[in-house]
Amino acid sequence: MNKKLKHGWLVTLIFSVISLLYLYPIILVVINSFKKKAYISRVPFELPRDNMFVGLENYIRGIEQTKFFEAFSWSLFITVGGVAVIILCCSMCAWFISRVNTWWTKLIYMLCLFAMVVPFQMEMYTLSKIANMLRLNTPWGLIFIYLGFGAGLAVFMFTGFMKSIPLEIEEAAMIDGCTPIQTFFKVVLPISKPTCITVMILQAMWIWNDYLLPSLVLDTKKYRTIPIAVQYLKGGYGSVDMGAMMGALVLSIIPIVIFYLCCQKHIIEGVVAGAVKG
Repeated sequence: MNKKLKHGWLVTLIFSVISLLYLYPIILVVINSFKKKAYISRVPFELPRDNMFVGLENYIRGIEQTKFFEAFSWSLFITVGGVAVIILCCSMCAWFISRVNTWWTKLIYMLCLFAMVVPFQMEMYTLSKIANMLRLNTPWGLIFIYLGFGAGLAVFMFTGFMKSIPLEIEEAAMIDGCTPIQTFFKVVLPISKPTCITVMILQAMWIWNDYLLPSLVLDTKKYRTIPIAVQYLKGGYGSVDMGAMMGALVLSIIPIVIFYLCCQKHIIEGVVAGAVKG
């Protein structure tokens, strides 16, 4: 018992240290967001003293210089729209794959798995050209591009979970008069709630924080997400208003951290449920 107790304390200590290492960069950004910009580069690891402290000045300047609320609205629209489309389309696709056992459903599933391992760098040039040709360089077009990139992981997770749903439940719904569409929305999708939440969290964190894809696709003169808006804080000759940047970064982190903390308990449940059958 003593050995098990010591082993448990050791594991807890190790993972606590690892957690602090992961949290340290975020803590550092928060600390520096309250310093004068001259001290951020000079003493980045020190706590703000009286001569360094600026209060909310960096946040106000960051909001003004980045047009934060406009960028926030576009980021929110793209994230919510992208996650909703991914969950709806990929859950329906996964249900079809898990219930129709033919060579071409297996091919669709394998293509989704293949999409997970293809490096984005291989296709980003072609993607940007095609997006401009098809007039997809808007937030609405970007949502469907995110569907293409997010489908691989989402279909994989939904398929694993839906294979574990007993067919008798769906047959009972159809005997009660449900059409296939009604069976999906009234029976299958509610049962898939843990996986839906897991996919929602993973995709939302990716889309919200993504810089590369919006910068390649969007017309940045009209539409700027938060990562793009923060990047535009750079001035001439590479100068950067570090105070305003730190303030804007903290403001951009807060919504996704709150979202994650509210939903984190469902992640492990959804991952385990999706791994019951592969």
